[in-house]
Amino acid sequence: MSDAQTLRQDLVTQGAKLAASGLSQGTSGNLSARCGEGFLITPSGTPYEEITPEAIVPVDRDGHWPDGQRPSSEWRFHRDIYLARPDAQAIVHVHPPYATALAMCRRDIPPAHYMIAVGGGGSIRCAGYHTYGTQALSDAVVAALEGRLACLMANHGMIALGSSLAQAMWRAVEVENLARQYVLALQVGTPVMLTDDEVAAVLEKFAHYGLMSRS
Repeated sequence: MSDAQTLRQDLVTQGAKLAASGLSQGTSGNLSARCGEGFLITPSGTPYEEITPEAIVPVDRDGHWPDGQRPSSEWRFHRDIYLARPDAQAIVHVHPPYATALAMCRRDIPPAHYMIAVGGGGSIRCAGYHTYGTQALSDAVVAALEGRLACLMANHGMIALGSSLAQAMWRAVEVENLARQYVLALQVGTPVMLTDDEVAAVLEKFAHYGLMSRS
């Protein structure tokens, strides 16, 4: 099986896990994987359980895809993230309830728990709002991801990057869990934030932590 065929199957397999993971429902969200000079992405408006490897859409760096196929309407920010981030090999974009609730309030996730390190820095930023599928949204997302491995999207959802699809999915689940804990903590009182030094120490340890260190 070629690398492209393997990636197609991996996109189908990981996509089928989205509903069970609580990350997305129905046709919401999208997954992609870098492939050659372009990337492979889930198709537009298709329930994940109906997506086949043949339905996965190849998109080149100029935003072109084969006639008769339709990539996710969010293909643009996938393309721009891959161009801006050579370290990103896979992207998961989802609309889980807690991360999306914070995004609807246009709130970053601050360093209230050491697992903030899963996002690659001392916060998980919320990108500014723009209409889905637009260049403006893509630009905002790329900016929010600078120096980070995940971000929220105002009034929209969440993005997680990975060195593989498995890692990107793992990161998305961890960010949603972190968002849930932060929302619950806000109901209890005022969460105490970690200091910059405390976050830096965790980031150093995370270089060798589970899926964080795997390709």
